[in-house]
Amino acid sequence: MNTTEFLTIAAAIVPERTAIIFEGQQFSFAQLQGRANRLANALSSLGVAAGDRVAVMQVNCHQAIEAYFAAARLDAVYVPLNFRAKVGELAQMLDIAQPKVLLAGQRYLPLVPAAGVDQVVLLDAPGSGGNLGYDALLAGASDDERHFPQSDDAATTVIMFTAGTTGVPKGVMLSHDSFASYLLATVPPADPEVAETNLLSVPLYHIAGLQAVLAAVFGGRTLAVMRQFEPLEWLELVQRHQVNRAMLVPTMLKQLLDHPQFHDFDLSSLNVITYGAAPMPLPVIQQAIKELSGVRFINAFGQTETASTITMLPPEDHVLEGTPQEVEKKLRRLSSIGRPLEDVEVRIVGEDGAPAPLGQVGEIVARGPRMMQGYWHQEAATREALRSGWVYTGDLAYQDEDGYIYLAGRAKDFIKRGGEMISPEEVEQVLMSHPQVSDAAVIGVADSQWGEEVRALVVRRSAPAGAPAVTELELTEYCRQRLAGYKRPRSVVFIGELPRNSLGKVLKRDLRLQYGYPMQNQA
Repeated sequence: MNTTEFLTIAAAIVPERTAIIFEGQQFSFAQLQGRANRLANALSSLGVAAGDRVAVMQVNCHQAIEAYFAAARLDAVYVPLNFRAKVGELAQMLDIAQPKVLLAGQRYLPLVPAAGVDQVVLLDAPGSGGNLGYDALLAGASDDERHFPQSDDAATTVIMFTAGTTGVPKGVMLSHDSFASYLLATVPPADPEVAETNLLSVPLYHIAGLQAVLAAVFGGRTLAVMRQFEPLEWLELVQRHQVNRAMLVPTMLKQLLDHPQFHDFDLSSLNVITYGAAPMPLPVIQQAIKELSGVRFINAFGQTETASTITMLPPEDHVLEGTPQEVEKKLRRLSSIGRPLEDVEVRIVGEDGAPAPLGQVGEIVARGPRMMQGYWHQEAATREALRSGWVYTGDLAYQDEDGYIYLAGRAKDFIKRGGEMISPEEVEQVLMSHPQVSDAAVIGVADSQWGEEVRALVVRRSAPAGAPAVTELELTEYCRQRLAGYKRPRSVVFIGELPRNSLGKVLKRDLRLQYGYPMQNQA
């Protein structure tokens, strides 16, 4: 199914229903379709044709959503760019994508290289200096619907760059099928009798953000759009628009729960909160289940290369009720990423590519119609990630006897101490369970005796009045009592905060650069 049909169908079924709410503006599904048509015609007049790239660099906004559907109507390729990128990173992405048109916020214009983009369109300002203005461009275009794209559903519709926490960013090629196969299997189509409101707080340059938009459009749901996540504004929007669904990364959920005004808002309209994109600390999800008792939680695991979710921990696994044995099992499963979805094959494999035994750590691989087609103009990287039809995710995990999968970290982050493999995530979860630890990350540092040793970077939680702050010795002893001896940190460094990207993923590369210096051997 071509993704342009998502909007066409919703506009036919619920034309007058509000499709987008954004900073005081509202657009119905019919209006959204008309604006996408006008933009498609305007882009065509600028020379955009099938296969050309249309890039967007801006915080979340209705124009970015219109741009996706306009590009798809032309068989062009939508390229959402990380608006937090530095000059060098942006230059790399533009050099790889070579967009015909760049739609950008005015504040990002100084970052755009002088060469490499045929035409720049300013999303939030009148045209000037050879750059066109978005509003004027739409005003002068026809709203006649473009002919349905001629390419098949396997054609690339999006190039989405990986988070880029290490190395050169890679442009993941996703097809119409990448999105349609997932949404058709998980989202009911628009229904005049069923109305819901989604709150978008995840950036559109992330797969979860774009999937949330397409799911809302296909499902005929109203989409309340946040420029960027801000806890107080999120709480206000949920109350004001009676939001039913939201997607959050763990750091966002923690910021909401910790906000001093959290209990001042009526959040009773919330039915579903999906979380993912980074590991969820067990204390955070336990607190969320307690504080938001009427909400159904879903842990969705995936990555850009898999076009979002491939495994899921469903709402019933978040209901901590039953016998003590059942509750204990559910608490254990809360630290998992659930089980594979029915429309995708997921395996845990060893270094030889063979399935790993239950309980043994290996790499998560997946295949199915949703997988990426490869990396744009990066053949070597494509060959490494795509092998015999399987996408090698780089995520290490193990599977239990019930099919639940537990992450063990990234392959590149694993620590090898004296021949023993140590999962940073396992150590981090233990550290995070300490009442005086607010945040934690674990890295390996060079050691002349063991090859690598475990170092913990810890953010303290404020101690109660009069109580001493937690010490390095206390934390290492705490871990020693809960982990095999070789896994416990040999050093603890207390820092103010962990460096994270916009989706809450800890930037381990930055931590290794700053704190990865060799340590003295310790017993």
